[in-house]
Amino acid sequence: MTRTVYVNGEYLPEDRATISVFDRGFLMADGVYEVVSVLGGKLIDFDGHMARLQRSLSELAIANPLSEAGYLDAHRRLLAENAITDGLVYLQVTRGNPGDRDFAYPSADTPPTVVMFTQSKPGLADAPAARTGWKVVSVEDLRWGRRDIKTVQLLYPSMAKMEAKARGADDAWLVEDGRVTEGTSNNAYIVKGGTIITRELGHDILHGITRAAVLRLAAEAQMKVEERSFTIAEAQAADEAFITSASAFVMPVVQIDGAAIGTGTPGPVAARLREIYLEESRSAGL
Repeated sequence: MTRTVYVNGEYLPEDRATISVFDRGFLMADGVYEVVSVLGGKLIDFDGHMARLQRSLSELAIANPLSEAGYLDAHRRLLAENAITDGLVYLQVTRGNPGDRDFAYPSADTPPTVVMFTQSKPGLADAPAARTGWKVVSVEDLRWGRRDIKTVQLLYPSMAKMEAKARGADDAWLVEDGRVTEGTSNNAYIVKGGTIITRELGHDILHGITRAAVLRLAAEAQMKVEERSFTIAEAQAADEAFITSASAFVMPVVQIDGAAIGTGTPGPVAARLREIYLEESRSAGL
């Protein structure tokens, strides 16, 4: 079955969807993106993703081409046309096609390019890895300094992910100045003595939408949260570790650089956070 995708206001079969070779997203990675999860046909944390999209666009001085209602209508139409029950909707906005290649930004009246497509992932919330946990390895963080902007320049995270796979792991935790920043496509956490520890917000990590929801739920559940950086050695000595992301939700981490975390099995804090996050997401989804 050919998917229906969205390109600049048109709904097209994926094999007929095209973007100019002069689009700055292609030539300069000059664009941003969001990924919204879908559970039971509902969009998860949609408002948060739209708020972050606007922030990313504003930081790059790209005009937002659609209203939140426009994005919501497009997301819902793509879900319906592609019969998505569980899965993802990918959204990308670039600075558009100026008609040629130049390092300088094009004129402000250049229309941004908007692309959306779905990915069907039946049983997304029932991933077997949630019962066994991930293994991660540490990799030096060599990305640019504005990781809080969710840009499409993802080559280094892809390289780190491939290094992790080559080393027999599920993902990499990126390390800068001796301290963990985040995973290749997720935020990183450890648990010690009942306290959840995760790096504070700043330019050096993505301001995760799932992160914000999970920390709010943790506070509501009377769990202690400490926002600060931590080392790999501290993580290896933790009671638990986990990551959060829009597609993995809350995923336990059971091994870092070959060292087992805690008992080497998913811990109770991560399990409880995953449970309450999924419960709320299913009830509050749009």
